[in-house]
Amino acid sequence: MARRVYLHVGAPKTGSTYVQDVWWGNRDALKGAGILLPGTAAAHDQAMTDLRAVSWRDPDARWTWDRLAGEARRWAGDVIISNEGLGAATGDQAARAVASLAPAEVHVIVAGRDLWRTFPSMWQQSIRARSTWRFESFLRAVETGKFDSFWEHHTPTRMLRRWGDLVPAERRHLVTVPPPGAPRDLLWRRFAGIVGIPDGLCELPAPTSNPSLGAAEVEVLRRVNQALGDRYPHRTPYQRVVQRHLVNAVLKQRGNELRFGVGPDRADWVRDLAERQIEELSAYPCRVAGDLADLRPAPATLVRTSVPTPDELDDGQVLQVAIETIVGLLGQADALSRRADRQYDEVLSRLTARAVGGVRRTLRRASPRD
Repeated sequence: MARRVYLHVGAPKTGSTYVQDVWWGNRDALKGAGILLPGTAAAHDQAMTDLRAVSWRDPDARWTWDRLAGEARRWAGDVIISNEGLGAATGDQAARAVASLAPAEVHVIVAGRDLWRTFPSMWQQSIRARSTWRFESFLRAVETGKFDSFWEHHTPTRMLRRWGDLVPAERRHLVTVPPPGAPRDLLWRRFAGIVGIPDGLCELPAPTSNPSLGAAEVEVLRRVNQALGDRYPHRTPYQRVVQRHLVNAVLKQRGNELRFGVGPDRADWVRDLAERQIEELSAYPCRVAGDLADLRPAPATLVRTSVPTPDELDDGQVLQVAIETIVGLLGQADALSRRADRQYDEVLSRLTARAVGGVRRTLRRASPRD
C-alpha cells in the first residue's frame, strides 16, 4: 500500500518536460530511495487520456488510469504520477483519480508561470498540436472571453480548485516557475522539496529538451497544418510523422532567432491579469514552493522589441524559411535512407554468415572420415 502519492497535474508549459526528464532519468535512484514512478512516461500519458476520456486517445494505448493507480497502490513507499494533461480533467474525473489512490495520502502539485511568457508558449504548443489559428486570433479569443478553456486547462487557479479541493490544504502545492535569469536548477529544487528528494540524489540534465520555435518556423508549421487537411489526424499519427520528422528533426534544430511575444500594446492587460491571479492564489489555502511574485511579468520583458509576431511576417520571410526547411527535410530523409541501407547491409551480412556457416557444417558432417 502506497504511503503518499504526489499527483503532478500541470499546468502545461511550466517546465514540466524538464522536471519529468529528471524524474525518469533517475528512476532507479528514486526507487532505491523509496519513491516509485509507476509504469513509464508513456504510461502516464496514456492513463491521462483514459481518465479524461478524450476523443484523441491512441487506440493502441494499453495503459488505463486504473492500471496505473493499481501499480501505485501496490508500492510500499511514496509514488509520483506526473502528466501536465491531467490538469484539464473535469471535477468528476479528478475526484475519481484521487479516490482511486486511497488509502494513500494524496498530494496535488500544480505549477504556474507568468502570463507574459505563458501566452506565446501556449499558442505555439497549440500549433505543435495541429491547430491553425493565428497568434492574434488566440490572444483576442482570450481577451474577449471566448477561450475560457485557456484558464481552465493552462493556469493554476482553476486547476487547484478542481484538484486541490479534493485533498486537505496541507497537501495542496503550488510551484511557481522562476523568472528569467534564475538558476537553472531552481525549478527542480522546488519540486524536489515537495516530494522530499534529497540534494544530490538525482543527476540534472540541461533543460533544453523542449525548445521553442522562432516566429518564422512556427508560422511555417501553422501553414503546413492548414495544408494537411484531414491527413495525420490528431494526435498520435501527427506526432509520429509531423512532430518527429518536421518539428523535432528540422524546425527545432534551426537557429529560431525571431523570438516573439505578446507585444507592448497588451502589457497593461497582462499586468492586470497577473495581479488578479496573484490575488486569487493568495486567498487559496495551499503551500507555495517559490514566490507568488514570480507570476508577475519581469519588467524587462515588457519593453518594445523589433521582433515581429508570426502574423506580421511577410510571405518572403516565410518562403525563405520554408525553402530552408525543405532542404533540412531532404537531409533528414537522406540520413534515414543511409541508416536503413546500413541496417539492410548488416542484416544481409549476418544472414550470409549464418548461411555460409550452415553450409560448412553440413559439408563437414557429409565428408568421409578416416
